[in-house]
Formats: sequence, structure tokens, C-alpha cells
Amino acid sequence: MRWKVTVIVRLKEGLNDPEGRVIGNALRNLGYAVENLRVPKYFEFELESEKPEREVEEMCRKLLANPLIHNYEYSIEPVS
Repeated sequence: MRWKVTVIVRLKEGLNDPEGRVIGNALRNLGYAVENLRVPKYFEFELESEKPEREVEEMCRKLLANPLIHNYEYSIEPVS
């Protein structure tokens, strides 16, 4: 079966997000009142699998996220 997968990977709370800090500063310099901007990684792909949850979980643990510094969430939907 074919699945559409979306994975979002974020730094754990309290960890420094240099990219988010730079973008947040630039937005504030433009006059926007933003705070605590963070930049997650967003992955979207299609997967052919009979066990998509198991495979996506493995992908996250092995490559897409570092469990020491990242939290992740994903959604899996059948492709019509």
C-alpha cells in the first residue's frame, strides 16, 4: 500500500536554535513583534509499505532526528 508521510522534527525545549534566533532577530528588525522563533525540519514523502508506522519510526530514529536533541511527530495517510 502507498502512504503519504509528513514528519516534523524540532529541537528539544531549552536547546539553542541559531537559525531561529537569526530569523527572529531579522523579523524584529523589520518591526514584527516575534519571540522564541524556532525552525523545525519538515519532511514530506510517499512510502510503499505494509507497515508504515514501524518504518517511519525507524527512519526518524536512525536518520531524520537525533533523539538526544530532537523531538519528532509524524502523520501517515493512505494515498488515494
